[in-house]
Amino acid sequence: MNPYEPILTKIKKIIPETPTITTFVLDGKPIEFEAGQFAELTVLGVGEAPFTPSSSPYAKDLEFTIMKVGRVTQKLFELKEGDTVGVRGPFGKPYPLKEFKKKDVFIVGGGVGFAPLRSLFLALVENIKDYKKIYIRYGARTPKDIVYKYLLPEWQKIKNVDILLTVDVGDEEWKGRVGVVTTILDEIPVDIKTTPAIVCGPPLMMKFTTQRLVDAGFKDSNIYLSMEKNMSCGIGKCNHCRVGRFYVCKDGPVLTWKDVKDIEDPFL
Repeated sequence: MNPYEPILTKIKKIIPETPTITTFVLDGKPIEFEAGQFAELTVLGVGEAPFTPSSSPYAKDLEFTIMKVGRVTQKLFELKEGDTVGVRGPFGKPYPLKEFKKKDVFIVGGGVGFAPLRSLFLALVENIKDYKKIYIRYGARTPKDIVYKYLLPEWQKIKNVDILLTVDVGDEEWKGRVGVVTTILDEIPVDIKTTPAIVCGPPLMMKFTTQRLVDAGFKDSNIYLSMEKNMSCGIGKCNHCRVGRFYVCKDGPVLTWKDVKDIEDPFL
């Protein structure tokens, strides 16, 4: 099989999440994947870009939640339900869920970084009895920028799930916490010595969140980072996503702080 040849599929549904973020539900499941792995999504005649699925690995349809930030996503946002896109993958290594069993799982997300974390969260919930408790700490710029607002109330009803949100700037209707995501990490109600912490979001958010977790006492090897770079080929050939000795597309995108802490500016 040619690893560069995408599988064609239809866009089944388009769900606007925020003014700049949209979820694209594809018709069926052209690829199988595990939470944390990514795929290349092709806009025909335009190009492709890497995205981590936001849907559960157990779901029947494949979903990507994407921010409009470049040429490919600009054209993707112009497509309609029923239009054709391509998918190739999966690529990279997933989260090591077997190592998370019988432990709390502490998830910290920012902005559109909630997308791959949603896939992880849904994979954990699928077998929630395997874990002690799942914590989500999520920050967005404003209340309008919170992704999956319509899903959060149902998630908060799940037993052994604890969700806390914050926004950088509130509005008249917002009754929750205000401040960057690290401001809700003052209290971390888990066994820090054993708990895995998973972080995904903008580079600055990841940098300061990682520092906060390190200061709190999390083990470097227990801090899992979604190091999404310019993962072009997906198979470690083009050299565009290299961080230190790692090819993020092949060795990541899930790497630990222990893996990357000695690399100069690993989040840039």
